Amino acid sequence: MSDEVILRAEQVTKVYPGTIALNNVDFNIYRGKVNVLVGENGAGKSTLMKILAGVEEATSGTLILEGEVIRPRGPREAEQHGIGIIYQELNLFPNLSVSENIYMAHEITSGGVVVNHAEQEQRAADLLKRLEQPISPKTLVANLRIGQQQIVEIAKTLALNVRILIMDEPTSALSNAEVEVLFRVIRELRAQGVSIVYISHKLEELMQIGDYITVLRDGYLIAEARIPDIDLKWIVENMVNRDAATLYTPPEHPIGSELLRVEDLTLPRPGKAQGYLLDHVSFSLNAGEILGIYGLMGAGRTELFEVLMGLHPYGTGTIWLDGKKISNHASVEQRIDAGLMLIPEDRQREGLIQTLTIADNMILASLRRYLSGFFLSSRKQKESVSRMTRNLAIKLSNPQNLIGSLSGGNQQKVVVAKALLTSPKVLMMDEPTRGIDVGAKEEIFDIMAELAQQGFGILFVSTELKEVMAIADRVLVMSKGCITANMTRAEATEQALVEASAIGHEIVKTGV
Repeated sequence: MSDEVILRAEQVTKVYPGTIALNNVDFNIYRGKVNVLVGENGAGKSTLMKILAGVEEATSGTLILEGEVIRPRGPREAEQHGIGIIYQELNLFPNLSVSENIYMAHEITSGGVVVNHAEQEQRAADLLKRLEQPISPKTLVANLRIGQQQIVEIAKTLALNVRILIMDEPTSALSNAEVEVLFRVIRELRAQGVSIVYISHKLEELMQIGDYITVLRDGYLIAEARIPDIDLKWIVENMVNRDAATLYTPPEHPIGSELLRVEDLTLPRPGKAQGYLLDHVSFSLNAGEILGIYGLMGAGRTELFEVLMGLHPYGTGTIWLDGKKISNHASVEQRIDAGLMLIPEDRQREGLIQTLTIADNMILASLRRYLSGFFLSSRKQKESVSRMTRNLAIKLSNPQNLIGSLSGGNQQKVVVAKALLTSPKVLMMDEPTRGIDVGAKEEIFDIMAELAQQGFGILFVSTELKEVMAIADRVLVMSKGCITANMTRAEATEQALVEASAIGHEIVKTGV
């Protein structure tokens, strides 16, 4: 490999209590190239990136930047070396505006004292225009959807003018159109000599954007290669240590009678805006059926789940679950008791409590099941946590560690475990494989198929076409708050799904 290495990590080891996250890992970042880093959840990718970005310090090992040894002891020191990072988990202040988030800790001031908000907003607007996003710099981040928040996170790092840019799962919450815009920005940065470190579980996009690839497994360096010299099969085999052909194929499972029926589910737009976020949506779900929901960003997929769970007081419609009508005024707790459960898209803010342990997060929604008189049975809790840890292959050293000690993918598995411990009849999964590697996706799909075989109904949202087509028995397509298509697995081709996702609600009102 003749390209110049701008930054090299040599024999980097990181030890946490009870686990070795990195074990003598070497990693090269080539100047002006997209350096792809892959591995299953818990392989050590995010830990290595945090060391490069000054968030964590290595237990041992050396970082060499353009021939000089560096030891960044914080993100500011790393930024002084020209290293910036876009984190897998969003690192934003929801109570501040977009421009204030972009320039947090790098405020543009007048006379070095007063923050120049007008200048910040103008520069932020320029960055957002570069990313082709119609987001006002004055908008509060709390009012943005997770995909838009991801765009703000990207803009925040672009504002630093770094020479090494680390992107940890930057497209996990983006639509296909937003991904294409990001790729154009990456190509611009590469042409300007910026070195990109790119982490993603979406293997096809790695082949599209990458120049070099490094594979980690269980904290060890497994392989490094040029992207033109390898294929998807090579990546999967090195990541999971088995042939790609052995990966997920959905098992057959019987589909029973109607379990969930939804009629005229409606959610008006907030304030004085005209129209609906959900426009008289009707559908049914059978016992043992896996029903996929596909659509572009803003199609109403997440709002559908939120209204079903009672999170929007202005949502209306009629819901029957297992033959019993659920009142529009039923609380979230009552809906969980009835058999509905939601795995939210944003695991950090809506699925987990960061100050609690892994075990406490896992049993949080089912605490009443562990009551023994006036006390909680620690034995029953331990049994449930142990069973879910084993069934979902959650990589942890101690369930009493804080949830933040887990990788992003393993945190997602804890959210899934929390939902399963409520024994739902209908499980709603909003982007359940977001930020999860190819091996862990198989495990999530197996859980979905196993629940379907037991007669549960599964509703899941995904922006991944191949994922929807692989696991869903039937697919609903949403566009502009309406269901625009209702297809069996055999009918759900990529072309048919994409075309239906672009249909306006004036053409097709509902699909039942």
